[in-house]
Amino acid sequence: MRILLVEDDEALGYGIRQWLMGESYTVDWVRNGLSAWNAVKLEHFDVMILDIDLPKKSGIEVLKNIRDRGLSLPVMMISGHKELGFRLQCLDLGADDFLVKPFDLAELRSRIKAIYRRLTRSQADGSLKAGPLKLNGAKKEASLDGKPLELPRREFALLQLLMENVNQVVSLRQAMQSVYGWDRDIGSNALEVHVHHLRKKIGSQMITTVRGSGYRLVTGD
Repeated sequence: MRILLVEDDEALGYGIRQWLMGESYTVDWVRNGLSAWNAVKLEHFDVMILDIDLPKKSGIEVLKNIRDRGLSLPVMMISGHKELGFRLQCLDLGADDFLVKPFDLAELRSRIKAIYRRLTRSQADGSLKAGPLKLNGAKKEASLDGKPLELPRREFALLQLLMENVNQVVSLRQAMQSVYGWDRDIGSNALEVHVHHLRKKIGSQMITTVRGSGYRLVTGD
């Protein structure tokens, strides 16, 4: 799962990002509302964690822009505002959930997982199926022909992306950003290494290389 974190408090933003990455999520972090809106227009994210009091563009404005544009991106609002009326306003504008600061990071994780289960492109139970492959993004479980697959978080993220786009080409850029996000110095062959490892685990014939474009998960369905 790729998360866009929008938080201008350096200590809090760093803490949330590090903790979620430790939970096997890919997290991109921006510090103002304008950068958040530009990121949403250009990239795909599975969930946004959006602070309200931001420089350049408030979280409320960002949320309005997202919904006015008809984007279904799940948005978790976070704020120090405790007033019920304020929280209801955010929910009425299209926020999927609202968490008051300070909060426990485990609760943030649980709420993100709940949002993802409700609004992901996956099936209603939060799972994906592609031929003999099954994957549950919320539980971080994957199997092949009913047998569990042991996948490091980046291999899991790559397989999830391929399964969400089964029989379609996933571009190299989309795959790199889904697995690594923005803030990493990645060697040119890093993605190929993950693809190689996945092929060894699920069968080389299931992931095809589309020369000059990217990769495709082929199930034969």
